[in-house]
Amino acid sequence: MNTEFQIFPDAASTAAGKVDALYLFMVVLSVVLSVFVAGLVTYLAIRYRRANNVNRDHVAHGNTIEYIAMAISFPILMGIFLWGAKVCFFLFRAPEQAMPITVVAKQWMWKFQHADGRREIDTLHIPTGQPVKLTMVSQDVIHSFFVPAFRTKQDVLPGRYTSIWFEATEPGEYRFNCAEYCGTNHSRMIGKVIVQSPEDFARWMSGDAASDEPPAETGRKLFEQYQCGTCHRPASEEGARGPTLEGLFQSRVPLAGGQTVTADETYIRESILRPAQKQVAGYQQIMPTYEGQISEEGVMHLIAYIKTLGAPLAAKREEPNTLAPPTEPAAAEPAAEPAAPAAEDNAATDSQGTTP
Repeated sequence: MNTEFQIFPDAASTAAGKVDALYLFMVVLSVVLSVFVAGLVTYLAIRYRRANNVNRDHVAHGNTIEYIAMAISFPILMGIFLWGAKVCFFLFRAPEQAMPITVVAKQWMWKFQHADGRREIDTLHIPTGQPVKLTMVSQDVIHSFFVPAFRTKQDVLPGRYTSIWFEATEPGEYRFNCAEYCGTNHSRMIGKVIVQSPEDFARWMSGDAASDEPPAETGRKLFEQYQCGTCHRPASEEGARGPTLEGLFQSRVPLAGGQTVTADETYIRESILRPAQKQVAGYQQIMPTYEGQISEEGVMHLIAYIKTLGAPLAAKREEPNTLAPPTEPAAAEPAAEPAAPAAEDNAATDSQGTTP
């Protein structure tokens, strides 16, 4: 990493070259057009100055010049648009094999957690040659995660998940910071990305803090702590007060109003904190809100656990109130119920004295 004065920051990711190429092209094009326009202005100002005896009568002409200007500018502008769209799609479509990392931003720090449970504050270790996807949420106000060397920047919002991905190409330490004013100590909300070789990263992951609990395991404990399984039972059990959570993630969920939604991280988070927003078809709204009771990290842990509850069963989901009895209890596959909001898994804490 170059620590001296730099006109441009280090280019240390697969996106850096693509972003820089588009940026430099637009800079060169702007300079060329600016010089051309400035030259015309200077020429006309000198030629038609007051002291110069030239013909200033209006000359009638057709639209030839306008047509030529349009013919030249249109392909250039469309080329910039298509080029920019290609770069944009590259930046916002994370590869399937991307390594997941969750991020919680708060005044004034960044909290990272790897898939195996390893935690970091204001420092992020990643390997070279491995795409990394950050799923981020703010605990208080709007922040923005910006790594100049990677040419990546994404707002981090309260109450909503945003994501960003990158793939580092050069080992080293690269600074990141909050690029959205977030309060008194905004300037101190900085950190560093430590990029290591795959071997060094593996050694770091197996170091002293390797005993950190995986998010899914922490989520399982929260699931049991709030007695979510009382209402959200496995699909093989009848009499559930809430929809099953087996195969919920990325499945299609039918709602009471007739719509369907995809059960992604945002939907599950909303269902935990504000369950009344999207009521699942075939079930009464008995789910209490857990907003203010479960932290953003706790919600992420619950989502990580729900992801482990089987593969998507969207193709097998029946009508909400339909439970097809198995013909052979010992071997038949249980009929799946419609997907449920993750928030309803906490309804057990309010289940006493509440009837569906």
